[in-house]
Amino acid sequence: MSQESFIYSFVARGTMILAEYTEFTGNFPAIATQCLQKLPSSNDKFTYNCDHHTFNFLVEDGYAYCVVAKETVSKQISIAFLERMKADFKKRYGGGKADTAAAKSLNKEFGPIMKEHMKYIIDHAEEIEKLIKVKAQVSEVKSIMLGNIDKVNEKKKKNSF
Repeated sequence: MSQESFIYSFVARGTMILAEYTEFTGNFPAIATQCLQKLPSSNDKFTYNCDHHTFNFLVEDGYAYCVVAKETVSKQISIAFLERMKADFKKRYGGGKADTAAAKSLNKEFGPIMKEHMKYIIDHAEEIEKLIKVKAQVSEVKSIMLGNIDKVNEKKKKNSF
C-alpha cells in the first residue's frame, strides 16, 4: 500500500472538528464534514463511498473519528487506523481535556500524531490484515465450541429427568 492510501483524517466532538490532518488538497474535508453532520449519535462504525474513496467513521461517547481512504484500502485497515487513533486520542485528551477543546485547537499537537498513525497502519497493513483474519477464525472456533457446550448441556438437562 502506498502512503497516499489515507487521504484525510479528523477527530470531532459532536460536529466540531478538534483536530484534522491531510497532505492533500481536495473537497474531502467538505464531504467528510457533511457526513459528520448526518452521523447517528449511537456508538458504531460507518462507511460511506464517494468518488473512489471511502469515508470511514468510528463514533464513540460523543466523539467521531474519521479517515478518508482510497477505495483500494480495505475497510478493516481503515477501522484499525481509527481504533488506534481513538486509543491515542483518549489517552492524551481523556479526563475532560477534549470536552472543552475549541474547534481545531488540537491540530498542531495531534495532527502530526495522526500522520504517524497513518504511516504505521499503512506500513503494517499486511500484518494487521493477517491478525484480523486470525481473530475472526478464533471467534468462529469459539462460537462453535460454545455451541457444542450448549448442546452438551441441553442433552444433560434432557437426560436428568
